[in-house]
Amino acid sequence: MLEPALLPTPLVDCTDEAFVRAGVELRLKRDDLLHPSVPGNKWRKLAPNLAAAVEQGHTRLLTFGGAYSTHLRAVAAAAGALGLESVGLVRGEELADRPRNWSLRAAEESGMRLEFLTRAAYREATGRAGAGDGAELRRRWGPCLVLPEGGSNALAAIGAAAIPAELPDLDGRDVVCCPVGTGGTLAGIAAGLPPGARALGVAVLRGGEGYLEAEVARLHRAGFGREFANWRIDHAHHGGGYGKVTAELSSFAREFELRHGIPVERRYVAKLLAALADLAGAGAFPRGTRLTAVVTGLPDPE
Repeated sequence: MLEPALLPTPLVDCTDEAFVRAGVELRLKRDDLLHPSVPGNKWRKLAPNLAAAVEQGHTRLLTFGGAYSTHLRAVAAAAGALGLESVGLVRGEELADRPRNWSLRAAEESGMRLEFLTRAAYREATGRAGAGDGAELRRRWGPCLVLPEGGSNALAAIGAAAIPAELPDLDGRDVVCCPVGTGGTLAGIAAGLPPGARALGVAVLRGGEGYLEAEVARLHRAGFGREFANWRIDHAHHGGGYGKVTAELSSFAREFELRHGIPVERRYVAKLLAALADLAGAGAFPRGTRLTAVVTGLPDPE
């Protein structure tokens, strides 16, 4: 049985000098507290997909991820709790014979069967999934519901669209912000905003200009039947690329944790908060702007 989620998640005022100097208000939407085993935006995106899987009579989920994928762990935990089988296609065949890291071990302990692919085979498989072509995947790994890498599909965007509804009194001074890996959370936030409010995504991968924008627009069309013009993606704060955490970013995250007593996940959330501090300091937000940063997940264990 899947434990219930904590909804709505807490909304915390965060008085931080970098934002105060810029005349900008900062709030944290604590989605990291949303669920004990399927945290943050993973629950938001998975919940409607899991409901669809059960309704359609699926008994197995198949999805994709890297060696430290939060998405793989979340799918494994959720599937196991619902009595569903799960298969995780992992990028990197060299990992098959190595001792499992803590993340892959957690996925296996939740019942997920891991299959390790070469990078070329992984790209082909994720491409098929992204194009909605799951027939070949099902022929190889059996009947299943295929979830794309990162879990971002139309249902996921619809799940994330509930976030703005938990934020009171949004208006023209509000910018709701999140990190962007595959675009599903940003797509949902933008679609769920009232008139006047805007969404800002901070890309955590390098070289995503154009591609991520196209993905968000695709998810809007697929999930909501239209595109939205109330969002943008910042590509200048990826910190060197996906999974890369610079010494400067680590220092920023540690200092933020010390000031506010809130744990900061490094690969996504730290990049978001550092970007907002940098943009505020550069005058990118008009004075009086209210930023709501969605804390999408938990730090990795030490």
